[in-house]
Amino acid sequence: MKQKAIFNWSSGKDSALALCKTLQEEKFEIISLLTSINEELQRISMHGVSVSLLEKQAESLCFPLIKLELPKEPSMEEYQKLMNSTMNKIKSQGVTHSIFGDIFLEDLRKYREEQLQFIGMEAVFPLWKKNTTELIQEFLDLGFKTIVTSVNETYLDKTFAGRIIDESFIKDLPKNVDPCGENGEFHTFTFDGPIFKNPIDFEIGEVVKKTYPKPKSDESDEEGEYIFWFCDLISK
Repeated sequence: MKQKAIFNWSSGKDSALALCKTLQEEKFEIISLLTSINEELQRISMHGVSVSLLEKQAESLCFPLIKLELPKEPSMEEYQKLMNSTMNKIKSQGVTHSIFGDIFLEDLRKYREEQLQFIGMEAVFPLWKKNTTELIQEFLDLGFKTIVTSVNETYLDKTFAGRIIDESFIKDLPKNVDPCGENGEFHTFTFDGPIFKNPIDFEIGEVVKKTYPKPKSDESDEEGEYIFWFCDLISK
């Protein structure tokens, strides 16, 4: 008998590949996708993808969608309170596992495991410790299609926003950038592939610049900011 699970869906390529592998293994019954969104902007945080496109993804994937709406800049306490409330409701439906597309960020995995353990659930990581160069190649070989929706200017310039990930994109990445963007270098929106009933239709809009304050470190009180470039995708 399959165990019930929730799938943490970011709208991007790692989520799509992790979901594909989960479905192939046939170990879990996925009852829903779970996505955190900015309540004010109605977009997926850091990906910048609109809720309308997220909903089209869920429809094409044939899964119900749970949207966890978060304040614009939630404190860690606010985030944990909202997440725990949502996960407790999910657990009450007999769900025992929560599935993620993380690959190698140890601190993030530890945080997720501890939070789920607190409410009596387990975390699952189908892509954990896989070679990211091999993962992105597998993603493309399976026929997935994805577009870059945001880039961190610390690693990539504006021209990478709005590009489709293909062999050319991978070759153009600087050597210090992970091919899956696992360090937050870039984020994506996956619009077609073997797990989709139909492709997601959209138009490419403008590329906009947004800045975010850097958290102050213990060693320095110097202020700074992160610069991100977002490519707007317009639902058709």
